[in-house]
Amino acid sequence: MSSQRLPETTVYVRVLRHSWQQGKLEGEVLADEYQWEFQWLFRHGQLLVKPSLGRALIQEPLGRFLEQRDYQLEPGGDYTFTVRAQF
Repeated sequence: MSSQRLPETTVYVRVLRHSWQQGKLEGEVLADEYQWEFQWLFRHGQLLVKPSLGRALIQEPLGRFLEQRDYQLEPGGDYTFTVRAQF
């Protein structure tokens, strides 16, 4: 029985703004040919991703990444993570 590895895509995240007072983190996400803007309202546990094209592919993995790295993310910072999917 052979198992196939899932394709992997590197996701690039750039944090543009961060406000502890407002409970908000804003930035951009790039994966292959897709590009999104995000707004993470961490006090409310809400992640907004625009545009809607391809949003279903990135919203959950981006949310996990932001929750895992929340205190390490700084405005102007560039970050990457890998998703086991092909975009």
